[in-house]
Amino acid sequence: MPYEGPRVYRRDELTYNRYLKVEELLQLQQPQSDPAHHDEMLFIIIHQAYELWFKQIIHEMESCIRAMMAHKALPAYRRLTRIIKIMQLLVNQIHILETMAPIDFLQFREKLNPASGFQSIQFREVEFLAGLGNEKLMGVFLNWPEYRDTLQRRLDGPTLRSAYYDLMRAYKYRIPEKISREPDEKEREQILDALRELYQHPNHKLPVYFLSEALIEFDEYLVLWRQHHVLVVERVIGGRKGTGGSSGVKYLESTTSKRCFPLLWEARTYLTKEPQWEAEENEVSDL
Repeated sequence: MPYEGPRVYRRDELTYNRYLKVEELLQLQQPQSDPAHHDEMLFIIIHQAYELWFKQIIHEMESCIRAMMAHKALPAYRRLTRIIKIMQLLVNQIHILETMAPIDFLQFREKLNPASGFQSIQFREVEFLAGLGNEKLMGVFLNWPEYRDTLQRRLDGPTLRSAYYDLMRAYKYRIPEKISREPDEKEREQILDALRELYQHPNHKLPVYFLSEALIEFDEYLVLWRQHHVLVVERVIGGRKGTGGSSGVKYLESTTSKRCFPLLWEARTYLTKEPQWEAEENEVSDL
């Protein structure tokens, strides 16, 4: 019987290693300790893997925003479900750092100063694209005008939050045409009224309901990632200050209360129990 295994490839052909730039990729892990501490390789690879996943999340967020602005709820929902799967992975991934003994991290931690995860431009992009833009955070990149330009573009452009409200208007929900970055009381009440209508009768506009719940899940996993990050950092360095100059765990804890879609969370507080006949009527969907 003739051999059916992989053939011998020419050096000028596209191969797996060439397509994925494996040789270049494997050169990007450069420990700062000398001699290199065993655990520094793990520390670098975990954070580089995060940055690769952040790149994919940004790619999907941009596509999701475009879909919502085109009033296509289901394609936007599909993009969000992929983002959520990635974020589930990221929550679990951070716990690999717990295999590193605190005393071992101290052997190379000082070599990282003043580098800090606070400086991750891609994570800031994720926050800004989700609707958590904060001009104060741009000050970190004072000496990197290209990063400041990137964040300014995210701040001025559409976000998941603004695109979601645009889609809701297209589905005939009474969302104000203009909404402040921090909605005033009148805007909040109008948005909450529309969200109550959606959540009180989810089957009337199932695509929008599914999308809304995916946004909540996105928000939930972003919070979970922050919370797990806090616990892992505290387990490894205790109450020490962050390498970037922050208060460390105390600063990280202060970020866990952030919500990208606070009104989506609040709206469910005001739902009421429906009579049975109305609940049955809601089984009819306009899918």
